[in-house]
Amino acid sequence: MRVSFLALGAGLILASMPTASDAQRADNDILPRSALLQSQGLKAQESGDLNAAIDYYESALTADPRNRSAIIALAQVARAQGLPGKAIGLYREALLLEPNDLVALTGQGEALADKGALELAREKLAEAKRVCASQCPQVAALEKTIASSSEKKVVAAEALVPKTVVTTGQN
Repeated sequence: MRVSFLALGAGLILASMPTASDAQRADNDILPRSALLQSQGLKAQESGDLNAAIDYYESALTADPRNRSAIIALAQVARAQGLPGKAIGLYREALLLEPNDLVALTGQGEALADKGALELAREKLAEAKRVCASQCPQVAALEKTIASSSEKKVVAAEALVPKTVVTTGQN
């Protein structure tokens, strides 16, 4: 009985290891199970159930770690939850898989702007403009986010300036 458990365990380990055919798959050839889980995550996200969406997206990545769209979806959920630092890291993972992914570039730029890292956001904007030579809605959205973040920063700086208090001498 003990030998069969060892054989079963070894078989499970071997089954989970990447094969030569995995290495030969194209980056956009995502395993069907992963794509299905991602679509379920999208449905959950659209219905407002972000926790279920996260679970589905993470399961999609377990099924196929190269599912860049699931990584980007997780980053978008993190940003929606007000977690720009987490979103930045997730977008970075997506960009490791495809450095010219326009959605990941602009998404990371928006998360950087949310975090207040406007210079880094502008660098992502420049990269996105290089990738998208014509007019792209993602680039326009990033430009708008950077502009609104810049305005917020100016308003916040003005709030820190001490105000002159005028007294009339009466109590």
